[in-house]
Amino acid sequence: MALERKVNIKFEKVSYGQFYDAYKNLNQELFDDVIGEMYDELKLPTRSTTGSAGYDFKSPFAFSLAAGETILIPTGIRAIMPESVVLMVFPRSGLGFKFREQMDNTVGIIDSDYQFSDNEGHIMLKVTNDSKTNKVMEVERGKGFAQGIFLPYLVTDDDAATGTRNGGFGSTDSVCDGRLTTAYTTVDYSEGVLS
Repeated sequence: MALERKVNIKFEKVSYGQFYDAYKNLNQELFDDVIGEMYDELKLPTRSTTGSAGYDFKSPFAFSLAAGETILIPTGIRAIMPESVVLMVFPRSGLGFKFREQMDNTVGIIDSDYQFSDNEGHIMLKVTNDSKTNKVMEVERGKGFAQGIFLPYLVTDDDAATGTRNGGFGSTDSVCDGRLTTAYTTVDYSEGVLS
């Protein structure tokens, strides 16, 4: 059985307005020129080798996480993919091994219809340094901190999903009568995240 390796899948930057709003919502004191510089220097996720499954997400800013600390990172990236594909996001292998870096929802699941949300499908990744040896995890601006893998998925013969999405974390829990209402969650944002 031959697998088709290339389908209509790509990464794009979200609009500057979406990126700006995401960062201002996290930190009102962040200067506009700093946000603009981060946006201009955003790098789309890439694979390192032809045999790599994962596309490395690069951090828009440098950060340090002490053991037990968590950070929410608006990546500035959205994924465009057909309905039969999901993007799964995991910690980078090296950071997971050295610092027990973890995605706070264990595995990030980016559904194909997330690209149509009001936030343009802006991928937000929340990671924790779960080091048991008090190691400080440091990630430089523009360096990889997570990896995404596109996978096809199947649905059951009797699948009856009719709802549509408008939101991110937990938004599919809000589907009612075939309509989706926006679900909001509160996120802790550590001080001194941007350096």
